[in-house]
Amino acid sequence: MARLDCDWHGENARAFGALEHPDLTFLPARVVGSSGMLAFAQSSLERPRDESWWLIVIGQNPQALAGAWSRLGPILKRTGVSLLFYAFDEASRTMPCFSELAPHLDILIHDEFPLDAKSAARLRPNCRQVHRSWVANLVPNAVPFQENPERALLFLGSQLGLTPHRQRQINFLQATFKDRFHAIHDHSLPVADRASVNRWKVSFCPEGRKFATPAMSATHTDRPFWSGCLGMVPVCEDSVQGGRLESLNRSGMILRYAHSDLPGLRDACERALEMSLAARRDIYDRFNREETVGRVVAPLIAAHLSES
Repeated sequence: MARLDCDWHGENARAFGALEHPDLTFLPARVVGSSGMLAFAQSSLERPRDESWWLIVIGQNPQALAGAWSRLGPILKRTGVSLLFYAFDEASRTMPCFSELAPHLDILIHDEFPLDAKSAARLRPNCRQVHRSWVANLVPNAVPFQENPERALLFLGSQLGLTPHRQRQINFLQATFKDRFHAIHDHSLPVADRASVNRWKVSFCPEGRKFATPAMSATHTDRPFWSGCLGMVPVCEDSVQGGRLESLNRSGMILRYAHSDLPGLRDACERALEMSLAARRDIYDRFNREETVGRVVAPLIAAHLSES
């Protein structure tokens, strides 16, 4: 699990390193980590005047510098480095150092629920806030569209989240679709293996193992998003809150079924397996165009610079 989590963070770094925007030229990115932060701050003293430098931090990683943000933040501001935090989940409510980091942020991307009020009060008035949690940490269109996938479905789950409810769904799908159902019971896939799973047409993405928490009930995990970027048809259980998955469902980008509704799950999978080539192409294009890390971050940086 630790290896796969590091792998996931590494893929985010690769996606940030491939940012594109029509109004900007992105220079090669540097990955510094907490151990390299002092050297990064020192190098920013020599920042060329015609370059805008950004420090991007993600997830719960800022906690590794707890106690240092009150000193590091002002240094970055003095040297002209902007700070973007992509939390993906509920960092303002769960990460102890958020209130220390907040006053130094230029852009905050957080989950779909309100920020912790006490922590939110620490943000500067001109900090740009966007509520958008899970997306795909893939470079857009990095994986070519699969024209002729196998008419079968893949469950990508986790032993950590193998609840009785989820086990019932797996048993039901195995009995219903037999050799057309494939299951991977790992925490997640190594990112290098993602490009291989679109040999199957459908990706079954049930509720996240933190289904009851606000962030996960809105968007589950990132799996529906990178499944869509691979050109697979995501099938998802409906979440408590709806959120972006419900919006994607209404536009036909994913197929949903009601919680615990096994016949509804079967029908959604059958519809997904019958989806046309043109409809799958629309899913692939939409997710790569709108639901990747880079496509969220680059326009926000551009907007910030245009107003500076």
